[in-house]
Amino acid sequence: MAEIEKQKEKVVAEATVQIDQEGLPKTIVRRVVKEKLSQLSTDTDISLLRDSLLAFSESARLFIHYLSATANDICKESKRQTINAEDVFKALEEIEFPELIEPLKASLEGFREKNSKRKSASSKSPESNKKAKLKEPVENGKGKKKEQPSDNENEDAQAGEEVNEVEDSVDD
Repeated sequence: MAEIEKQKEKVVAEATVQIDQEGLPKTIVRRVVKEKLSQLSTDTDISLLRDSLLAFSESARLFIHYLSATANDICKESKRQTINAEDVFKALEEIEFPELIEPLKASLEGFREKNSKRKSASSKSPESNKKAKLKEPVENGKGKKKEQPSDNENEDAQAGEEVNEVEDSVDD
């Protein structure tokens, strides 16, 4: 009888370690739960016990596993190897959470817009990054660093090479 109890304790301890290793970051789970609770109950600040936080975290992890497995099945049925957003939407419907689809689509659209703005802003700056890189010192093959020529110096050197090539061809 005592041996069975020890085995149960061992299984519980292993499960707890597994939850800690695979679980979502506790600070993020706490923040998400507290934000939602503050929206629902504006009059008091609700505190969370450690066990409740662990239960939220484990529930979210299990939901993600179930949703990803279902989305994976949908993807395989379509003879593809990459899960896309539509697979996730279909999986939500299949596991009977259709009310999450519209908020998720809106959130995904907002994320895409934010990223497209960020990409367009960063695509304007590569020209300035390119000029900054040209001024950085580079190794000259002998372990010594020398400064790269500026754009004007590059153009002058190229023009000089073109003149030399023309002169060489005239000499022939």
